[in-house]
Formats: sequence, structure tokens, C-alpha cells
Amino acid sequence: MISFSANLGFLWTDRPLPDAIRSAGAAGFDAVECHMPYPFATEDVVSALIETGLTMTSINTRLGDGQREVGVAAVPGEEARARRYIDEAISYADAIGCANVSVLAGRTGRGPDCEDAYRSNLAYAARAAAPLGIGVLIEPLNTQFVPDYHLTTVEQGIETIDAIGYDNVKLMVDCFHTHLMEGDLYPRFESAMPYVGHVQISAYPDRGEPVGGEIDYHTLLPALIELGYTGLFGAEYTPRAGIDVGLDWLATWHAQRGGFSS
Repeated sequence: MISFSANLGFLWTDRPLPDAIRSAGAAGFDAVECHMPYPFATEDVVSALIETGLTMTSINTRLGDGQREVGVAAVPGEEARARRYIDEAISYADAIGCANVSVLAGRTGRGPDCEDAYRSNLAYAARAAAPLGIGVLIEPLNTQFVPDYHLTTVEQGIETIDAIGYDNVKLMVDCFHTHLMEGDLYPRFESAMPYVGHVQISAYPDRGEPVGGEIDYHTLLPALIELGYTGLFGAEYTPRAGIDVGLDWLATWHAQRGGFSS
């Protein structure tokens, strides 16, 4: 069954995280995910998850201290800070029952020693997360929106995962970023599926609701299920005309599977 997670870094951002979780549950999402939960007490987040029956699919490590930072895991000389962010994210994820932690690499331009730092920090994260049953995600981002980001293609992610050799490290493939960087999505997924831990969706090129544009999700998502994907599809989009108005796309998928999931 095709199921959807609401990304609360994009949706219902006008309210505190616990209330955003409640809004996602009322809208009929199957789960939630978010970027930065840290301002909110874990007990408040847990209460909202229990109340709605939703689970948290993933959270990110912190962006960092500087205005341009997008994580520091691949930045040489920042190992102590990278591991502090990793420890914090894993601890928070464990407290709320979150399945995955997405480790942000940072802006490196893939300079000397950056990949070595990245692999070392990801191995640290994998070892810390594994006993708790938590996965580690790495996400390729496009260089148009995030210049100089360290990880930009699915192939680079596969090389990194193979090099560190931990089963709980997977790719988070955002279809918007990957389509922009690499074009046709199906061949990317066809070769990468054993490495894929989470998939995020939005329209391309406007990053609106996952209908219209260049990506046909009504063809792609069933094809990914056929390839063996068993996870959720994270709705990480910017509403075109308000969240409630734009949720018709979700109702269409629910109708196809016989109604809202409980």
C-alpha cells in the first residue's frame, strides 16, 4: 500500500510541532517527518504522536551555527561538533520513537579530506544508532538550491554507503533534488533501490503539491513499489495556494486505496 508522511518542515509551519502533528493526522497522513524538532520538548511531541496514532519517520541533525551552514558532517576539523549534533539527534529520535536520523553533510565543494570526514562521522552515527534500532539517512541535495553541498547525486551516496559498510545507513532520495541533478528518476531508483531508505516527493519545477509538472507520481510510485520499496513517501512540498486547498492530491491517493488509513 502506498502511504504518505507529512514533512512538517514544509507543512503547517505556522504552528508548534505538536500542533502540526495533530494537523497532519486530521488531514489523513500516515506518518510525519520534520527537520528541526529540538525547540520542542520530547514529551509534548510524544503526546501528539500517541494522540494521532502517527509515527515520526525522520528528523535531521542541526544545520549548524553559521547562517550558510547546512550541517557539518563532511567538514574537516568539525568532527566534535558533527558528533555532538549526531548524538543529540539520536537521543531525541530515541525519546520520541523516530525511525531515522538524517545526517546533514554541509557545504564543502567536495574539497580535500571532506569525504574522509563524512565517512568517519557517518560510521560514528551508524554505530551509535544501531543498538537503538534507528536508521541513518543521507540525502543528496541539488547545487542550485544548496551551492557547494557535499552530497549531490545518488551515485555519490552509494559510494559513501559502500565505503563505510553499515547496514543501517541508507539514502533519502528527494525526487525534486534528484530530478534536477540527474534527470529521469526511474533509472536512478532501479539501480539504487537496495540503498534507499526513504523517498520524498513534490512537483518539479515549482516544488508544489506532487501533481502536475515533469514528474508523474501516479506512474512512478507504483513502479517503486514494484522495485521493492516498502517505505513511506514523504510529502515535502510548498503548498501552491494553502495547505487545505492543496490536499486534493492526498484524497485522490486515499480513494485509490479504498479510503483513509486509520
